[in-house]
Amino acid sequence: MKCDSNSVAGSVSQRACVYCGARVVLNPITDAFHIVHGPIGCASYTWDIRGSLSSGPEVYRNSFSTDLREKDVIFGGEKKLAGAIDEIVEKYSAKVIFVYATCIVGVIGDDIEAVCRNAERKHGIRAIPVQSSGFAGNKSMGYKAACEALMRLMGNQGDGSFDSKGMSSTSRHRGINFLGDFNLAGEIWIISGYLRQMGIDIVSKITGDSRCSEITEAPKARLNIVQCAGSMTYLAKRMEAEYGIPYIKVSFFGIEDTKDSLLRTAEAVGSTEAISQLKQLMLAEELNVLRKLKYYKDRVHGKKAAIYVGGGFKAISLIKQFAELGMKTVMVGTQTGKADDYEIIRSIVDDDTVILDDANPSELEKFMKEKGADILVGGVKERPLAYKLGVAFCDHNHERKHPLCGFEGSVNFAQEVEMSINSPVWKFICKKLV
Repeated sequence: MKCDSNSVAGSVSQRACVYCGARVVLNPITDAFHIVHGPIGCASYTWDIRGSLSSGPEVYRNSFSTDLREKDVIFGGEKKLAGAIDEIVEKYSAKVIFVYATCIVGVIGDDIEAVCRNAERKHGIRAIPVQSSGFAGNKSMGYKAACEALMRLMGNQGDGSFDSKGMSSTSRHRGINFLGDFNLAGEIWIISGYLRQMGIDIVSKITGDSRCSEITEAPKARLNIVQCAGSMTYLAKRMEAEYGIPYIKVSFFGIEDTKDSLLRTAEAVGSTEAISQLKQLMLAEELNVLRKLKYYKDRVHGKKAAIYVGGGFKAISLIKQFAELGMKTVMVGTQTGKADDYEIIRSIVDDDTVILDDANPSELEKFMKEKGADILVGGVKERPLAYKLGVAFCDHNHERKHPLCGFEGSVNFAQEVEMSINSPVWKFICKKLV
């Protein structure tokens, strides 16, 4: 396992680039403007990114590009970038703009830091460079670049600084920051509802359905909870070092992890009232969910599941969810999992379960066939592979339109797994494959 290593140039890999990692983290900030400094092709990774929903502004759905051409590659694109910022400020009265470096910018050496500083002085706005040149590493490096940009947004001086000296625990906000949920299909609204019932306020959502103004308030929170550990653990550690905010890792996928995460959040906040409210919440929700799950469990019991997702924490939750349904995980892999994630995975799967890191389609096909998987859980790149093999598929990534987190999401997940595995279409497809 070579976790977090860069994919070899020219090899077939499921990993995405640095720029991709930065965009999926920052794009859900609903009232920010996003400029892709690079060729127009990079800007195609924009509309409806991650299926992230907004309760207000829709600015984030419209990205902008400097559309670098051959002339710009030769003579530099800094003037074009400065002009793009001027135009957006004039036309849209933008207050916060993120500027993403792409592969070609890393090659020609445009100084986007200087362009952004000049734009801030000229317009009195926040222009934040995102150092996401694709040749600089892998998708995880993009997460880190996005986290650095978020730290700059939180800073009062435009340089990432924040005067937290003298801030006592009593002067901090009672609420928490929710890191690493991107509000796919409105999932952050579901979890926020649970927390409100427990009497816990959310200071800042980072970054699903978030606003720039609330992110600047994040240093005042008393606790960070981290849902997507792969993308946000770095930010949580930075905020702990800079602002003294402790953090815990959580997962709201599956009944077991949802209950455990809510309980640990209440305990970390130190609220006996929250724990009491949580017990009432769990009693009502769990009884309702278990009754609905019984039908699906009876129809998928004993089936075999294969998992290939982005982060290790999600993979761990999925293994537990399949176990709740009476299914066995026969193959599990991730794109950005860490060594400690794989240690946990090894401890909760059978000895003969295949564990993969940064696999390619050929490897996924080989082990799915060998292990006789009945369903593959993955993202958009894995869907065609599953269908070509005549294997059921569950989308647990960007494009889905129904929530899979919390108590409600556990029922949706079970329903999708059952409907896909038991679809009559496989009788016809499998005959053709044979």
